[in-house]
Amino acid sequence: MKLITTDLINDLISQAGASPRRRMNHNVHPQLSDPVQRLFVAARRDSYFRPHRHPIKWELVLVVSGAFELLVFDDDGRLTARQKLGSDTGAIAVELEANTWHTWLALSDDAVFFETKQGPFDPQTTSEFAPWSPAEGSPEVQEFFMRLKAAQAGEKVGWPR
Repeated sequence: MKLITTDLINDLISQAGASPRRRMNHNVHPQLSDPVQRLFVAARRDSYFRPHRHPIKWELVLVVSGAFELLVFDDDGRLTARQKLGSDTGAIAVELEANTWHTWLALSDDAVFFETKQGPFDPQTTSEFAPWSPAEGSPEVQEFFMRLKAAQAGEKVGWPR
């Protein structure tokens, strides 16, 4: 039996705050080769999730603490949808089809979601980063991140502008 406790979630939130990426994950699956990947992801408001897609795999996300906003894009980096998720938003989970460009914005510093997706995990093929978004750690991230937060549906946020 694997018991997920509030202490584990609170510790994950604390670790996210101390991480340079401002997020942290806790894998429930024991091996990267497992056919189903299950993990908790804690993020702080200033964590940049680079827009990406999973070319051949779906994913299901359930918010368990705080709130997130999911942003969905077309191939050119045009925002097609924004969806808030969390206990006070009216929506707590979303399933994304394979090949969907998306990113996450943590709306609170206690934001945690549980993600389930098809395995096995292969870092070379599991995610494709949007070519119209700056890489984590690059100087353009801060400006791009602010554009993500302010973007409205129909607006192209792709980098460079």
